[in-house]
Parts: sequence; C-alpha cells; structure tokens
Amino acid sequence: MRKLVLAAASIAALTLIGPASAQSPVIIKFSHVVASDTPKGKAAEKFKELAEKYTDGKVKVEIYPNSTLYKDKEELEALQLGAVQMLAPSNSKFGPIGIKEFEVFDLPYILPDLATLRKVTDGPLGARLLKLLDSKGMTGLAYWDNGFKEMSANKKLISPVDYKGVKFRIQSSKVLEAQFRALGSIPQVMAFGEVYQALQTGVVDGQENTWSNIYTQKMHEVQKYATVTNHGYIGYVVVVNKKFWDGLSADIRANCEKAMKEATAFGNGQSAKENDDALEAIKKSGKTEIITLTPEQDAAMRKAMEPVYKDVASRVGQPLIDEFLKETGAASH
Repeated sequence: MRKLVLAAASIAALTLIGPASAQSPVIIKFSHVVASDTPKGKAAEKFKELAEKYTDGKVKVEIYPNSTLYKDKEELEALQLGAVQMLAPSNSKFGPIGIKEFEVFDLPYILPDLATLRKVTDGPLGARLLKLLDSKGMTGLAYWDNGFKEMSANKKLISPVDYKGVKFRIQSSKVLEAQFRALGSIPQVMAFGEVYQALQTGVVDGQENTWSNIYTQKMHEVQKYATVTNHGYIGYVVVVNKKFWDGLSADIRANCEKAMKEATAFGNGQSAKENDDALEAIKKSGKTEIITLTPEQDAAMRKAMEPVYKDVASRVGQPLIDEFLKETGAASH
C-alpha cells in the first residue's frame, strides 16, 4: 500500500514539476530528517539560497526538515519513485537498498580525522562510490559532514564491559549491529525522529551520535552520561532522482551543481564548529555528565571493536576495506 501511495505521489510530482517553463520554476523538494540548525540543515538552506540565486529563480527549492515529509525508511523509496527530488541520507541508509559499500564509513575508528575523510570523499574512491548510486535511479552529488560520534547512556560507559546488556538505538546498518554486538550490547534499529522518546521511556538505554544531533534533538536531557569516544563518523550523501536530474536543461543543472559545491564547502566548514558549540551547550545544561577516556581506556575500546572488521568483510568487501585503510592510514585489521 505504501508503494502505491508513493507511486501516485510521484506521478503527481513529475506532472507538476517537469522541465522548467517560462511561467513556472523547477521545484526541487529537498527532504531530510534532522533539525534546521544542524550542519545538514544549514547546508540544505545554503543550497536553496544559492540554487535560486544562480538560476535567477528558475529553480525553487523547498526544504522539508525533521522528517516532515518522510521518515528514515521511506526517504529513499520516495526519491527513487520521484515523489521527492533530493535527499541527504546518512551513509548507512544505502546498505538496506543493496549498496553495501557505503557501510564502510560505519566501521569503528576507520576515520581518524576530518582531513583524512576529505582525502577519501574528494578523491577517486569517493567518486567511485557515488557512481554506484546510478544503478538505483539516483545521482550522487556531494558528501556532507556531520562529525564524529560519541556514546551516551544512563550509566557510565568507560570500559567495554560497561556496554554489556545495554540496549542501543542504531541506524539500519549491519556494521553498526556488529559493532554493538562486539561490545555485548543489544542493538535496536530505530528512526532518528523516534530516538528522544525511546530514550525518555526506556525503550532503549543509550545511543551513539554527534554532539550537534544530541543537542538539537534534546537527547542530553534524557541521558545521564555521554562518553567522548569519537569512534565513528556520521556523514551524508546528497542524492537526487536521476531521471529528474538528467531531465534538467544543461544550464540549470550546471548552476545547481555550482550551488551544491558551494553549499557543501559551507556546510562542511560549519560541521566542526556546530559540534564544538553543541558540546559546550550540553556541558552548560548540567543534564549530562561528560566522560573523557584515558589513553588506556581508549585503547581497550578500540581492541574490543577490532573483530567488527572481520565480521563484516564479506558484506562490505575486504578489498574496499583494505583500500579505505590504505587511504586513511588507519591501523590494519
């Protein structure tokens, strides 16, 4: 039934949108699941501003934040059907639709810093991964940062043993499932917009996220402790419906690409600052105790998660993992 509803919506959308005419602008519906005052939210607003400016109003971008159009699981299906034109899903979202290679970004401690990440996403490896999206009816336009993930729960998380039996909310990713199982935790897939209530009511005990997501979703208000782990990365791939994108006139597409390039530089430049500011705001709130690990405690966490690489090699692809490790300079596994 859901597919039929989306199919009907896509027909309506394509009928209304179509190529640009002298009378009506091209409408790009850009849906995402986070708040407007996050790195992704601000980058989306910047793209809207620049795309409308560079096309002299021939393009109108409608931004739908906070899952107002579609929830996590519905987004990509809606895009493939043409009911929405643009999304910025996290890397994890592509595994369930058959592009498992993007789950390499979910491997714990594979990206030591943002400079190394840029080396991957701006290089041939990043471009090759984007090309994989063509087969699913979408075009990959850019990589957007959110930042590095921290752990939070209603108990102190210091050593691997502290994670045993803890119910953690995760995105739909086999790599993230393997990560928490390696720690003895119970992973539970859940839509981003449902996390606050699940933490508040005890459906789950903890979660992993960036400081900006934790703060803007008020998760810190329902989590007693947060541990600075920087164990994983949350990033997004900006994708557009391929049929829609290919159908744009060359000049409109070129101007949208220019807008996207500048919005990407803007958003990625904001990411680290947003997370730093969010951490300070969480500290000031006094609602969550921030735990910093010693070098020995950090090493114990890394060692506990090493088996994840072997567990998911057959899914993600060992050659891709090796290539990624070579690019990032991370320790071999």
